[in-house]
Amino acid sequence: MDLQQLRDGIDEIDSEILGLFMKRMELCRDVAEYKRQHSMPVFQGEREQQIIDRIRALTADPELEAGTAALFTSIMDISKILQNRKLLSESPDYRFTVPDFAGAARIGCQGTSGANSETAARRLFGDIQPIFYKTFEDVFAAVQSGELDYGVLPVHNSTAGSVNSTYDLMTKYSVFTVSEVCVEINHCLAARADVPESELTTVYSHPQAIAQCCDYLTARGLKTAEYGNTATAAAMVAESDPAEKIAAICSVDCAEKLGLHIIARDITDCALNRTRFVCITRELQVAPESDAISVMLKIPHTEGSLYRLLTKFYVNGMNLLRIESRPIKDGSFDVVFYLDFSGRIDDPSVKALMNDLAENLEYFRFLGTFKSE
Repeated sequence: MDLQQLRDGIDEIDSEILGLFMKRMELCRDVAEYKRQHSMPVFQGEREQQIIDRIRALTADPELEAGTAALFTSIMDISKILQNRKLLSESPDYRFTVPDFAGAARIGCQGTSGANSETAARRLFGDIQPIFYKTFEDVFAAVQSGELDYGVLPVHNSTAGSVNSTYDLMTKYSVFTVSEVCVEINHCLAARADVPESELTTVYSHPQAIAQCCDYLTARGLKTAEYGNTATAAAMVAESDPAEKIAAICSVDCAEKLGLHIIARDITDCALNRTRFVCITRELQVAPESDAISVMLKIPHTEGSLYRLLTKFYVNGMNLLRIESRPIKDGSFDVVFYLDFSGRIDDPSVKALMNDLAENLEYFRFLGTFKSE
């Protein structure tokens, strides 16, 4: 047989497989209706394991046992997704209010005047003056307690990656994401006096800013030290003794506000350097234009568990916008996943997926919805 004949044979078998798959899915819809009428759960682990064990036993080629198990696991996962659509899409809607950014009385961010977080806050809230807090955790705590209506925090930079502390605090505090905004970051190197780079003893800034300017700093052999925020680092430099010969990485606006001398501008590794900020609030709020959803979840340490999770999004036609993982910090090596995906909270398919995740995962939390940029 030549190659074309082999391919024709494969195409014929594929058509047979498709026909059988469609018949199986139709039976699964009937199963879903039966379960609905008898208030039965979709997931039945014992039944699934029986099917997989039977398939493995029927596989004549030992080298294909794992493959056939994976194939039928995927088929059963698709079946469950279809059943969940039928059983869970009619579940009650989430209760929420519409955000009132214009009427917000108390908004907060970390740092001081001139911080990039302030720029993000002004993009969202206009001329409302933010309250500045010393740490990211202070902002989370103030939002959860009701001290703030909204808080603005960085979550991801296009050059240096995720702001891990923000993700870790999402686990600790019961807050919701209601909006996001991207801010272009233009770092400069600034000092109190006209100090040559060669005489600088230390450059202070937030770890993310230092990472974003790594090439510049390394090429000049500049010693760095981490500080809580780019703006507070600049404020510390502005109040320092000129003889210390220290500098800060901060925004040009911040340096000019503090009267610092700008030694060098545009020192980031990439010409286009952007940071994504999220706005958090105490209660679930959903803007009419929201088209993306954030969730946090934990999956079991079993073969294919991440693949099976991602299958749910693929089969439901939902694009994953971001996936992050962070250690749980309980002494184990377990991680929690943060996922952003496209979808509206009032979409029946989204509701079915969310209920599926909530019912069948060890840990699941809905973090909010927002308009993706």
